[in-house]
Amino acid sequence: MLAELPGIERIRKRFVEMLAERQTQIASHGLAAWDATTVEEIKGNLASAQAILHQIAGSAGSLGFEELGRMARKCETQIVDHLAGPSANRADCPIEIISELDGFVAQCRKEIDAHA
Repeated sequence: MLAELPGIERIRKRFVEMLAERQTQIASHGLAAWDATTVEEIKGNLASAQAILHQIAGSAGSLGFEELGRMARKCETQIVDHLAGPSANRADCPIEIISELDGFVAQCRKEIDAHA
């Protein structure tokens, strides 16, 4: 049914174009959170990555990128849970979050390459 919707290919193409920029932003925020030395820097960068992941998770599935949407939601949830949890006020970024973000960025690259 997705392929039958008028203009869907144009929307999917725009999504992939935006994905290239967004995956770079997510990677940058993840790296900045990892390298940060203050709680505020870590929280700020993780919150920025989470906001971008939320946008991707909200639209990926409806455009036929179910796996990417699932991965974005998982990363988003991990960040939200961390920021609301007891370790949020420590000046270190959990490796588990960075690892998930890395896997998500790699999946983005695969989708971008597949639709180039």
